[in-house]
Amino acid sequence: MGYIRFIKEEMQVIKDRDPAIKSNMEVFLYPSFKAIMRHRVAHWLYLHKHYFLARWYSQRTVRKTGIEIHPGAQIGKGLFIDHGNGVIIGETAVIGDNVTLYQGVTLGGTGKEQGKRHPTIGNNVMISAGAKVLGSFTVGDNSKIGAGSVVLSEVPSNSTVVGVPGRVVKRNNIKVVSPCDELDQIHLPDPVKNDIEMLKRENRRLAEIIAKFLPEAATMVEECEAITEKDEEDNR
Repeated sequence: MGYIRFIKEEMQVIKDRDPAIKSNMEVFLYPSFKAIMRHRVAHWLYLHKHYFLARWYSQRTVRKTGIEIHPGAQIGKGLFIDHGNGVIIGETAVIGDNVTLYQGVTLGGTGKEQGKRHPTIGNNVMISAGAKVLGSFTVGDNSKIGAGSVVLSEVPSNSTVVGVPGRVVKRNNIKVVSPCDELDQIHLPDPVKNDIEMLKRENRRLAEIIAKFLPEAATMVEECEAITEKDEEDNR
């Protein structure tokens, strides 16, 4: 009964987060549904030290879905992998509840270190298409990772991260809307654009200062030239 309840929960997750779905039966066609259901079996085998069988089963899942989840990864309730092709979740990754991942997301390590080497993803986190989260650190609850970002360090809760390397560009201690409720991957702050706008403002201010003092500078140059000419005539 627990397994049937889990299936129903996963079906509801997909229906809630993908507006393209039109019927309950479509859920069984989703790579996300297949990958997560099969991961439960692979993870059980992994925990019972059947490592070869766990990897064999998970690799069959990769070929069927394009989603690679290591059997050792710990996944909470309500994970949704939209489209899913190219998603990679490492062995020591930990994913909280109600997390949404888009295609091409990697939760990976940074080398051959032992122990915990993959990220921990908090609850209600959205990681957009193509984002890479690399290393053993935590992405806090209610956070959003922008498309194509490369995150290499800790992300506080209620944060928005964009860029390469990823930078926290927005942080709000009072989170009103969960990223997994709105699923907005487009309207995110642009730190590069902000830097360019700041440089433009500084250049305009510098130009105004130069224009203001330019007449005085020209007068000073003329006076200096006149003094120099007078000194030369006196020396003659």
